[in-house]
Amino acid sequence: MDGEIHRVAVLVLDGAKPLDVGIPAQVFTNRPSMPYEVHVCGAAPGLVAGGDGLAYHVAEGLEAFDAADTIFIPGYRHPDREEPPAEVVAALRAAHAAGVRLAAISTGAFALAATGLLDGKRATTHWHYTHELARRHPAIRVDEDVLFVDEGEVLTSAGAASGIDLCLHLVRRDHGVALANRVARRLVAAPYRSGGQVQYIPHSVPEAVGEHFAATRQWALERLGESLALGDLARNANVSARTLSRRFVAETGYTPTQWILRARVDRARELLERSQLGVEQIAAQVGLGTGANLRLHFQRILGTSPSEYRRTFAPGAKLARAGQGAAVGGDGAARASKA
Repeated sequence: MDGEIHRVAVLVLDGAKPLDVGIPAQVFTNRPSMPYEVHVCGAAPGLVAGGDGLAYHVAEGLEAFDAADTIFIPGYRHPDREEPPAEVVAALRAAHAAGVRLAAISTGAFALAATGLLDGKRATTHWHYTHELARRHPAIRVDEDVLFVDEGEVLTSAGAASGIDLCLHLVRRDHGVALANRVARRLVAAPYRSGGQVQYIPHSVPEAVGEHFAATRQWALERLGESLALGDLARNANVSARTLSRRFVAETGYTPTQWILRARVDRARELLERSQLGVEQIAAQVGLGTGANLRLHFQRILGTSPSEYRRTFAPGAKLARAGQGAAVGGDGAARASKA
């Protein structure tokens, strides 16, 4: 980790939902292992009426955007009835033009959509409001069946707790899976929920959704280097393979085979970051057999190769890239002065 501080601004709008405000504020709070700092702001300094009987006193107004690297827009009440303030929309557009990353949680997507920056892109919001978002902003490709959508420098997430998944995703993007997993453990959150999972299960499911096979999932995580067939998981859970498959999808959004594959790829990511093991050795350790198999699944799931991932996230990689960037910038400055 290079020690450079990434500044996060959390924008509190009228009717802001407490959980949506608190998630990025807590995930990105500054500590020795977290090179972030959080600034909570509003359209103007002072008291902001929140949702659920709460209010917020923010010390900063939109000037907080000037120093931000990422701006979070938490969800707020009644986005289908009220437009965000014009000065907020203009400030978000200006921040994006200056290279700031914008991320909306839940109904915060409506404020982000008002900027026009989501036009022509995929986006999501809380499932209760997806149809309204699509109706009001037809240029957006609204996806109601995902937890979050990453469109590069503009990101959106579904309701409430999916904001945690979006924040962990950004930590992974910024600093790799090892730090993201440490943050997930601190939050007692699941580290393997990717954006492609459904927001909610539209069919009847057992009462213990999300927990019924928690012990079996942990058992599998401790044995990723071994052969793990559907029957092995079913025997551990003491249910039939058919029952396991049906309920596993309801709990995780993935079939058992898909979930184990993604867990193996995530374990491989951590080994690429934290060890000097070769690709073949890592493939064997995480249960993917051969380097060719690891490369195949890495490309399919992450859109990159193990070697490129290691160049990006191995210790010292960020520092090297920063040095290269400084060198390029220096050359550019020299060329400009000559011109």
